[in-house]
Amino acid sequence: GVPEDNPLLREAGQRGIPILSEMELAYRFTRFPLVAVTGTNGKSTTTTLIGEMLKARGLKTFVGGNIGAPLIGFLGDNWDWGVVEVSSFQLEWVEEFRPKVALLLNLTEDHLDRYPDFVSYGNAKKRIFAAQAGEDIAVLNRDDPLVWPLRERVRSRVVSFGWEEVRDGVYATAGEMIWRGEGREEKFSLARVKIQGVHNVENMMAAIAAVKCVGAPAGAIQKVIEGFPGLEHRLEFVREKNGIRFYNDSKGTNVGAAVKSLASFSVPVVWIAGGVDKGGDYRVLEDEVKRKVKKLVLFGAAKEKIRSALGRLTKTLIVDDLEAAVREAYRSAGPGDIVLLSPACSSFDMFQNYAERGKAFKAMVRAL
Repeated sequence: GVPEDNPLLREAGQRGIPILSEMELAYRFTRFPLVAVTGTNGKSTTTTLIGEMLKARGLKTFVGGNIGAPLIGFLGDNWDWGVVEVSSFQLEWVEEFRPKVALLLNLTEDHLDRYPDFVSYGNAKKRIFAAQAGEDIAVLNRDDPLVWPLRERVRSRVVSFGWEEVRDGVYATAGEMIWRGEGREEKFSLARVKIQGVHNVENMMAAIAAVKCVGAPAGAIQKVIEGFPGLEHRLEFVREKNGIRFYNDSKGTNVGAAVKSLASFSVPVVWIAGGVDKGGDYRVLEDEVKRKVKKLVLFGAAKEKIRSALGRLTKTLIVDDLEAAVREAYRSAGPGDIVLLSPACSSFDMFQNYAERGKAFKAMVRAL
């Protein structure tokens, strides 16, 4: 996205010229209801899950926005629903954008290389609710201290998800997710779910909260969560060799994502991290590093900053590039251990994007 302080945009603003994002412009021509998903982490997975659940209900649904094709590319067809992932950049320039169902999954430090402070970043995310009214729905994370207070500020009807039991909303226990609403209760088993990690349970709860608002039946939802394989580069299992399992979480481009990835494992982890720093505080990873990380292997532009924050907590090695990181991580791991690429940084010092980095990691792992 183009930053607000861009000279051309400043001049346009001074001249009174309207400035619209693609999302805002496309919305003004939509003739179908939208589900919009934002948050620091989990957007793509949740957006995809919602789309699959609506399709399983028999609704003609597209998935787009910040994932795949832009919203404007879907205007020429007659859709029942659209599901769009929306970034903070896209939300900076919205005015009339009014999704029928809007989700804010979580808020942690990210893009502080772009925004002057965390408050500015959070305010951009919260604009997803700005044009909603009483008949619209806001899906909020009860467990996020920066998200849940919005229940007092949004004008739309609030539906929530989280880990604690509630009378109205979605919550989870050790083996199932439970939706309560309209005087009814529906249970969704986690026994055959393929995607792992507590963050993915949260993503599934958010998706259930959204689609139950539009009447998706329990059977269709259960079928989707059991069949969903996960998205590439998001805690993706690559292979096992000599009892060591390798996971590609190249999409983990911020500190909050790395916390969730490390929390997904209960066995020792050799953690590969580094890239371009995005302004987050790596110290929030301290507890997970102390509990889980057998060795920290660092590469990329932010390696010294990460070592300064976390290096005292575990064995730490600095290497030149990702290939060396994979090699050293394999040497350091033993049977039963995990080798995890979850960079907590963007990729632009060595790769075009997180996908190229993830594909390179997988190729290197398979070549071992």
